[in-house]
Amino acid sequence: METQQVKQPDNTAVRTALWRALHTEIDAEPHILKDTVGLTLISPVDNWRERPDMKFTKRLRASIVARSRFIEDIAKEQIEDGVKQYILLGAGLDSFAQRNEELSAKVDIYEIDQPDTLNWKQQKLIENGYGISDKLHFVPVDFEVSSWWDELLKKGFDKSQKTFVSCTGVTLYLTKDAITQTLHKIAQLAPGSKIAIAFYLPLELLDIEDQPMQEIANKGAAASGTPFVSSFSPDEVVMLAEEAGLKEIQTVSTADMRDKYFKNRIDNLLPASGEVFLVATV
Repeated sequence: METQQVKQPDNTAVRTALWRALHTEIDAEPHILKDTVGLTLISPVDNWRERPDMKFTKRLRASIVARSRFIEDIAKEQIEDGVKQYILLGAGLDSFAQRNEELSAKVDIYEIDQPDTLNWKQQKLIENGYGISDKLHFVPVDFEVSSWWDELLKKGFDKSQKTFVSCTGVTLYLTKDAITQTLHKIAQLAPGSKIAIAFYLPLELLDIEDQPMQEIANKGAAASGTPFVSSFSPDEVVMLAEEAGLKEIQTVSTADMRDKYFKNRIDNLLPASGEVFLVATV
């Protein structure tokens, strides 16, 4: 019987995973995040480090490792505090489960993303000898056809249990209405559940040095058929959260990330200013 050909994962998911790996290869220690699992799964051509989207995007790479570390810090804290469910909305090639096996054994992890990306990821994890435990649940969703919430419940998710929800690299592709609906769904989680969601800033709120690269990214996304749709100021993010009924609302800026992870570095590695995080509880 012929092996069924699995479609390739989303380009953004691949690029993000390679940025995380490149950080460990070329940036100075201490590394903000050590993650080469995605590189192993992708197994790119030898000269992948010379790709323009790798070679000339140092600040974007710093942003990716910072946000990944930020999410992981909260996830670890939540799991240690007894949270038993972790949702990754837009999981991509995230490798928290593979790099934190002891913690992952304590929590049901639900990775939500497009079917092609998750199917490819699952196959590559198996091919490369990574175990897929009963605690790791892949939730493939065609966001234009079905509800991620409905698909999540079909996978055995218990909405009565406290949960941590992370979401990165997603809201910029969604309309304000879709984001609002997502926040209202999250607000139905058990009291005490926590969320960390990345939102993208309007171009005029970016640092001047980051604006040209963002303009290039905007044009590239539009040309590829997946245009960036939404951006919000920090005040607008807070308003969205308040309207959804979330509590303990705070926003975390690039400046906060710099203070938290980038002090006293010798390589001048600093994150781009494109994102703001919403952190809140239900």
